[in-house]
Amino acid sequence: MSDRIWCEAHERYDAIVIGSGFGGAMTAHVLVEAGWSVLMVERGDWVARGPENWAPDGVGQMTSHYSRESPHRVMTESGETHAGAFHCVGGPSVFFGGVAFRFRAEDFEHDPEIAGASGARWPWTYNELEPYYTEAEQILGVAGETGVDPTEPSRSATYSETPAQLAPVSRRIERAARELRCRPFRLPLAINRRARPDRGACISCGSCDGFACAVSAKNDLATAVLGPLVRRGLHLRVNAVATRLCAERGRITSVEIRDNDTGEATVCRGDMVVLAAGALATPQLLLASGLQRLNPGGHVVGRYLMRHYNKIVLGVFPQPPNPGGGFHKQLAIHDFYFGDTALRYPRGKLGGIQQLATPPVGLMRAQLPPVIGSVCARWVDHLTGLLTIAEDQPQYENRVLLDGVVTDRVGLPRLQIIHRYSERDRAAGRALVERASAILRRAGAWALVRHRSDTFSHAVGTVRMGVDPRTSALDPECRFRGLENLYVVDGSVMPTSAAVNPSLTIAANALRAAHRLAGHLLPVQEPASYVASAG
Repeated sequence: MSDRIWCEAHERYDAIVIGSGFGGAMTAHVLVEAGWSVLMVERGDWVARGPENWAPDGVGQMTSHYSRESPHRVMTESGETHAGAFHCVGGPSVFFGGVAFRFRAEDFEHDPEIAGASGARWPWTYNELEPYYTEAEQILGVAGETGVDPTEPSRSATYSETPAQLAPVSRRIERAARELRCRPFRLPLAINRRARPDRGACISCGSCDGFACAVSAKNDLATAVLGPLVRRGLHLRVNAVATRLCAERGRITSVEIRDNDTGEATVCRGDMVVLAAGALATPQLLLASGLQRLNPGGHVVGRYLMRHYNKIVLGVFPQPPNPGGGFHKQLAIHDFYFGDTALRYPRGKLGGIQQLATPPVGLMRAQLPPVIGSVCARWVDHLTGLLTIAEDQPQYENRVLLDGVVTDRVGLPRLQIIHRYSERDRAAGRALVERASAILRRAGAWALVRHRSDTFSHAVGTVRMGVDPRTSALDPECRFRGLENLYVVDGSVMPTSAAVNPSLTIAANALRAAHRLAGHLLPVQEPASYVASAG
């Protein structure tokens, strides 16, 4: 122990939370409010807010907060590539577009078309999670409308915030979709539109999706949750990496942490340990600590990686479709979420379509093939797009595992990712792309550019929960089987991925687990079904 020091002068915490994304932030919110002493460990630092966020290189993947110092090896059907990861207070939420969807009620039911032979099953229903969805929406200040989404689940409360008026290009997309007999509706967005004493209001600048908000109007976790929590007593340790969870006699006895800058090691102790590092980093730490050997379902740790089959369809218009620019990620189309009777294959669920903010020039040059990226960059004002999100199947072969030779500078084994989409995933994606393309053509696009998104922003499923201890690493309360004081609350817990952004469901599930941990249970109610728009 000569190279280690004790954390905070030998202090023992009620809980140690590893990771500051949706799972970690919401867990800390409940536990701090309940009077617990909580240490949060975050590998990155705070993201500065100001005019620099509006710069072309302010898009998340081009900032220093997207780390490539120890890139993951990614093996797909297209070959081998490398991927970095967001390391910052609030995690990827700082750079997300604010979309805050509930999973549909049917997403929690067993669907053999999606689950196949994977054994994936949610251990509870939508109604069990509904009160926590409501709480998460209130914490994040989600603005939306009820009664217009054809797949909307029942709710116990309407949205507390109303959305902004549609931008010109959004009205154009909405009209085109309705002419094709679709029912577009407003995306639920965690964006603050009202000026408050400590917060700015959204100015519809257009630099939202992919950027940190320069005026702190986006309700990302650093802004809406973690800043206030630190003022109320959360111990937040930044630039610190949890490198090992030490277990004895069925409990986590200590957490080894290294300073990301100096490499100095510390050992911290907590009565409870909550792992919320994300669907890639969480199994990495569990495997590096050898904890899968203590779990009767340990063989699934790192397995069943899902990340949605996402494709971007950009329409090229003869005239700029959104004159003056401004925020325009506003619409969703769910008419094909549960399938399309016109298709012979695949049967059953397809997924959703969402309006996409026009990508910044720098990001298009970085992510699109060179020739296409250069052309699109020159025509950026003439572009608008749609994102298709197809639910992907949980497959045992899709996994994260450790490189047994290469470690990063803090001693964690490098991560390898193996992922291939099933034929059903690709077929559902193709069907949604055709529907999105038809909408853009109807709106006046004279050319289309299609691009598959290869990011892991929607990664879930690698430490899944379930009822059967032989096929799930977590019990229905998110406790890691075999260890009485270790919980997992990030996207890795999900048995299936649904076909909407996972962030709000991660938040709601973390609230549910944390309330149970703290002994404060929210009553499960039969939600009312709202038919009138909140706006």
